[in-house]
Amino acid sequence: MNKKTMELDDIFSPRGVAVVGASAKNLAFAEIVLHSLIEAEFPAIYPVNPKYNEVLGLKCYPRLLDIPGIVDHVVVNIPAESALSLLDECAEKSVKSVHFFTAGFGESGVKERADLENKLLEKAKAGGFRIIGPNCVGLFVPKSRLVNLFGMPINPGPIGFISQSGGHAQNLPLHSGPRGLRFSKVISYGNALDVNEIELLQYFAQDDETKIVAAYIEGVKDGEKFRNALTETASKKPVVLYKGGNTEAGKRTAYGHTASMTSSVEIFNAMCHQAGVIKVNNIDEMIDVLVALCFAEPVPEDTGIALIGAGGGASVLAGDEMEKEGLKLPGFSSAVKDELKQHLPLAGSIFTNPLDTPNLATPKAIATAMDILGKVPEIHMLAYHLGFHPIGSWGHERFSTEVFYKPVINAMKKTIQETGKPVLIALRPPLDLPGMKEFLVIQKAFEDAGLPVFHSLGNLAKAMSKIIKWKNKQLSTKNHP
Repeated sequence: MNKKTMELDDIFSPRGVAVVGASAKNLAFAEIVLHSLIEAEFPAIYPVNPKYNEVLGLKCYPRLLDIPGIVDHVVVNIPAESALSLLDECAEKSVKSVHFFTAGFGESGVKERADLENKLLEKAKAGGFRIIGPNCVGLFVPKSRLVNLFGMPINPGPIGFISQSGGHAQNLPLHSGPRGLRFSKVISYGNALDVNEIELLQYFAQDDETKIVAAYIEGVKDGEKFRNALTETASKKPVVLYKGGNTEAGKRTAYGHTASMTSSVEIFNAMCHQAGVIKVNNIDEMIDVLVALCFAEPVPEDTGIALIGAGGGASVLAGDEMEKEGLKLPGFSSAVKDELKQHLPLAGSIFTNPLDTPNLATPKAIATAMDILGKVPEIHMLAYHLGFHPIGSWGHERFSTEVFYKPVINAMKKTIQETGKPVLIALRPPLDLPGMKEFLVIQKAFEDAGLPVFHSLGNLAKAMSKIIKWKNKQLSTKNHP
């Protein structure tokens, strides 16, 4: 383990956190961080502001140097002009990392502000600590109970997320929590003055707590080093990457956001393909791919899928969505159709792929269909869709009771165990409050069971298509290095 890796280990496991610029009157970023740390029961929290004796029930200190306890990590929410003198205190206090939420540096396009950034870096190197940012939301580390927003999923998990955007760094864990995703470490690094995407990729490649690496990148400052780090990491772990700034308008915004110069989209895409990276187009797609990687086990090597659900129109839609994304829907043999007809109603049924029968919103029929279709060799995964047709509409409490979801989950897990094929679930979120209440109950039941839930048939198909292509590329690389 090299020196920089050890430094990042220290950054991700601080013993004490000071929040400089916290106010007893406002509810801005500094106060949100304090609220979140209190909620997460972080052991040593120190507000710093000479104007107050107390903030949010915590003793507030005039200066960093007045804090009696150990301070490893400092969150800064004061004007950029005041930053240099604060860093002298950080050096004297033996701080290990300083996170600047403060903006108004290089991303402003003003030379004097860029020069100020460089002076910050000089102070950090002289003082022996690292800078995260400026212009970012910093760290979310569930194991350390180090948080920057309340309501985040605090149980640790296998995903490490590197994000140049603060919003994405908070939204990905927050929005994906109900889908079962959990994180080892999340870092928003903003302008990348010191800690940057190259070092973070190298770190996550070695980190035993991180099994999957996700990244949101706007631009890189050293293309060759980035390519090497990305290739090395992707050779060891799945890497899911969302590149921001793909249009002229996006590039202009990226520069104003984090002072990032973006490269040619074609060159960047080619680099990701060569490295074996799973590239996505937005955060919602990233969530779907991460859900597939975490819960669609084992990842199939081929694209044959059987679709099970109620409703002719919904089944036609399902078939179109699957094939549009590159999945195949093998037809059923006469023997398979005959077996299905022995157990499922003939009237109103379509014994093709997708399979549609009027009772496929009942546990017994779902279990029967899973059992029969799971044994078909041409089928490599099974998907059940619910909420795309009035038969499966939400809000009537048909699906939120244990009488429905317990036997359905048992049937799905039995299929996975007996066939070695993943079972996928497409649940369409409703737009009304009674429906949403029921939807959330069954989504949580599937999530608790470790089953992959997607919110549309198209999203399911797109995510599975991407990870199947990724798996085959990995296998090809291993067989022909």
